[in-house]
Amino acid sequence: AEGELVTDTLDYDGGRKVTAYLPPDPPQAVVFAGDGQLIAPWGASVAAAGAPPTMIVGAHRLGDETLRLHEYSPGFDPERFAAHERFFVEDVRAWAKARFGVALPAERTAVFGVSAGGELALDLGLRRPDVYGALFCASPGGVYRPPAAMPRPLQRAYLVGGTEEPWFLEDA
Repeated sequence: AEGELVTDTLDYDGGRKVTAYLPPDPPQAVVFAGDGQLIAPWGASVAAAGAPPTMIVGAHRLGDETLRLHEYSPGFDPERFAAHERFFVEDVRAWAKARFGVALPAERTAVFGVSAGGELALDLGLRRPDVYGALFCASPGGVYRPPAAMPRPLQRAYLVGGTEEPWFLEDA
């Protein structure tokens, strides 16, 4: 059996789409991601790789790259970042619970991102270990800097970057 992609529009910033990949069996894990229109479909690949049933919930990104950076990286526009954080952490999770009945504990919940989305995943993951028990980050942009005080204990973090990304390798 194949999974299903479901897209709805939430009441944020004039209407923001979210897409969820629903595995054919009840999810044993859930991954939240920015750039949702690109990332949520990866659920089929996760399933094909033989992973436990995993739901991927992705908040869609804006088409304007500058505004995307302001939502995904706290250093540019703290107010816009904070509003997006509330949407991502509270509203998107509430949607997943209301729409699909999925609200897993932090041990089974992760945050994921690539590039600027990787900055979002690192920032939210490290500051919200009560929500995200793991963070997955691929090639975050060069703006992100880890917090001076890291959470204790540090949750599981999976980082990947290319050899041409010295700022990421240094941060990692």
